[in-house]
Order: sequence, then structure tokens, then C-alpha cells
Amino acid sequence: MPRYLVQRTFTDGLLIPTDHGGAETCSSVVKGNAGHGVTWVHSYVSTDKHTTFCVYDGPDTGAIRAAAETNGLPVDSITEVSVLDPYFYH
Repeated sequence: MPRYLVQRTFTDGLLIPTDHGGAETCSSVVKGNAGHGVTWVHSYVSTDKHTTFCVYDGPDTGAIRAAAETNGLPVDSITEVSVLDPYFYH
């Protein structure tokens, strides 16, 4: 399955609490993604919490966009990526 890097901007910052409410928020996103055949692998959040770089597996960019819309998440860009592992060459 293709892998994608999704960049998002949160003008007010991304505020997901580290409690039960935050866990429910993440679980809701996972469920919303599943309806489009999309899997959230992990995300990186900038220190100011305004930009995220999220790694997803999914069938195509349309499914990634549809999942974002279902979850009410912004999308700045979607780039299909592959892994470059520096340890592969040793």
C-alpha cells in the first residue's frame, strides 16, 4: 500500500490533551480513516504546535483527502513517499 506524508497547518495550534479526552480524539480519527481504507502511522508536531507532518498508508491521495475531510482536518499538501533507511547500506 502506498505511504503518504501529509502536511497540515493549525492556525490556532494543535491541542490534544494527554488524557482520556485526547485518547478519544485520536481513536475517533482512526475510525474516520478506516472508512476510507486509510491508516494513520504516526505524526510529527512542530514545537509551536501549528504544523504537523503525518504519515499515512492508503490506497491513493483521494482517500487521504476524504479521510481528512471526514475528520475535519486541514490538508496543506500530500506527498507519496518511500522509506530511505541509512542502515540499509551497512
